[in-house]
Amino acid sequence: MFSLTPAEIEALLLSLRISGVAVLFALPFAILVATALALGRFPGRFILDAVVHLPLILPPVVMGYLLLIGFGTRAPLGAWLHQTFDIRFVFSWTGAALASAIVSFPFQVRAIRLSLENVNPGLYQAAETLGAGPIDRFFSLTLPFALPGIIAGAITAFAASLGEFGAIITFVSNIPGETRTLPLAIYTAIQTPGGELAAARLAALSIGLAFAGLLLSEMVMRQIRKRATA
Repeated sequence: MFSLTPAEIEALLLSLRISGVAVLFALPFAILVATALALGRFPGRFILDAVVHLPLILPPVVMGYLLLIGFGTRAPLGAWLHQTFDIRFVFSWTGAALASAIVSFPFQVRAIRLSLENVNPGLYQAAETLGAGPIDRFFSLTLPFALPGIIAGAITAFAASLGEFGAIITFVSNIPGETRTLPLAIYTAIQTPGGELAAARLAALSIGLAFAGLLLSEMVMRQIRKRATA
């Protein structure tokens, strides 16, 4: 039952590739946005907070549609990227990575923000009094304090990306070997006569990957807490 076919292995490897690229692409932006939300005080902060968390509320199909009208080859931005830099997101695995990055972005921001909000503000005031500039404070204080959130957020976002369906199928379709990730492979198996066994096999694999991601995130957080206490 758990012997994967070549097509299923292809879907698994593609999912891992897309999720990894999505997390790495979004991580620098997540650190900057989380830092701004946790430590910054500026007009429009609540609007930025709402926009960042919008993918958690909107149906994934809506996010896929917005990406399609924004980055499609006939859209102004999508056409410009394609003609100028030969970058095409629609119907490609890079588009799937972009969709996954946007949908899982709030998970990274929330985890990093929680880590930074637990920091004593007096530390930043003391560093500023000692002459540390914004860049010095960012690398000497912000990044070390944000590290638990960065790791936990990246793992959680990776696991969430593995399960993304609606935004991917709406934006880049269901193309074997190009955009057919694990969720889309499960959907294809369900729609195929006699594909119940394959769907069950892929569903069990997805559950195992999600569970492993959550366990890994918790283990990493515990190790970081132990080192911080020591």
